[in-house]
Amino acid sequence: MPMISPRVRNNYLAIAVAAVASILFLAIYYTVFLDVWLNGIGRDRVWLAGNGASQLLQSAAAMLAGILLATLISCLTQLTGAQTAVRGMKVAAALWIGCVLPIGATETVFEVRSYSVFALNLVFWFLAMLLMGAIVGAWKKRQR
Repeated sequence: MPMISPRVRNNYLAIAVAAVASILFLAIYYTVFLDVWLNGIGRDRVWLAGNGASQLLQSAAAMLAGILLATLISCLTQLTGAQTAVRGMKVAAALWIGCVLPIGATETVFEVRSYSVFALNLVFWFLAMLLMGAIVGAWKKRQR
């Protein structure tokens, strides 16, 4: 019996929207929790204002991360069954548990970061990935 290869049809508009949504969520989330994050990394608002970081580079990195994650979530959502918002969120949660959580835990332990930063960062990625999963899962590409 021949194997049927699943066909992934990425909706690049949905992926782009999911990536932008994750960046907007990042801006809101870390604005709300800015003082908790700064305290957790041992910095203050004065350091933040004068650290010389490139906002263009930071935004580009966040956009690239969002695009890569949304694409992976989209592909795995389609490969594991019906493309729905719920399946997209389940795939995102599984990726978070299997990839993001262990990496974040390892970084936190070796960087000797506070548990508040650990929790803050991992909750952000969990919620952002659920958001991306819902978008790419619900937004099906039109059949031609």
